[in-house]
Amino acid sequence: MVLMNGKIVPAAKGRVSILTHGFSYGTGCFEGIRGYWNPDTEDIYLFRVREHFERLHRSCRILNMALPYTPDELVQQAVELVRQNNWHENIYLRPMVYKADEIIGVKLHDLRDHYYMIAVPMGDYVSTKGLECCVSSWRRIDDNAVPARAKVTGGYVNSALAKTEANRNGFGEAIMLNADGHVSEGSGENLFLVMNGELHTPGATENILLGITRDTVMKLAQREMGRITRERVIDRTELYIADEMFMCGTGAQIAPVISVDHRPVGTGTLGPISSEMQTLYADVVRGRRPEYFEWLTPIYKPLPVAATNGNLLNIEVSEVID
Repeated sequence: MVLMNGKIVPAAKGRVSILTHGFSYGTGCFEGIRGYWNPDTEDIYLFRVREHFERLHRSCRILNMALPYTPDELVQQAVELVRQNNWHENIYLRPMVYKADEIIGVKLHDLRDHYYMIAVPMGDYVSTKGLECCVSSWRRIDDNAVPARAKVTGGYVNSALAKTEANRNGFGEAIMLNADGHVSEGSGENLFLVMNGELHTPGATENILLGITRDTVMKLAQREMGRITRERVIDRTELYIADEMFMCGTGAQIAPVISVDHRPVGTGTLGPISSEMQTLYADVVRGRRPEYFEWLTPIYKPLPVAATNGNLLNIEVSEVID
């Protein structure tokens, strides 16, 4: 079953024309949302699903699109879609808004906006045991060209070029630099370096997607590990001298990096901070940490009431360095 413009229909009816504007020109925006199966509770937990739909609304505003459902309404649609499919395993949700007119001509205005969402099983997107990465020859798209802070479908050609280059050269993932030559992100992941016990990550001005998993990592590092995150400009050669490194994202989850351009990161093995974050994240998203229940949306049964120490989404987590 899939959701098309607010209605759940059989997947066979979830089709669009080959003349659709969004297909011809990449005029669409989307989200990726994970749901984690917990065999102990026999439930799936969508992770920070409302924040994903809030970001989808922001992407729509950038692309001159209208999404006629509130984030809360979209959450309810997502829950019902997963229930209708009766999944009992790890899943991935893909909501997308796109220009639906069947015309030839590049523009964003005076076109109809349609919306769909699918829910499918999903395992690991990249290796979570240790990635060997390279610095890509392809530069990251710029905010004044194709805004990276929006998940624009057409913009992922940039990611595809980098990923294929990396894979064909024997690497598991690419690290992209921005037009100024500073570290931006992976082909579909945010990047963290561990240096002197602190986390360092490219800031919002480095043409990164402001990742929800990235935000989660910073909050968990502050609250559970007592470590601040420095959001700052990062040079390419810092990739070669970091103590540890990991990528993160809804698809990637927490994916340690063990080498960059054939240079080992730290000892060339999974580092202790990356390992701790990986374990912590896996427990939080599967509902094993009740103090983080507010990040979870259950599919089949209500979560038990759990006390939290304030609003997790508003705690101070990072230090921005220009």
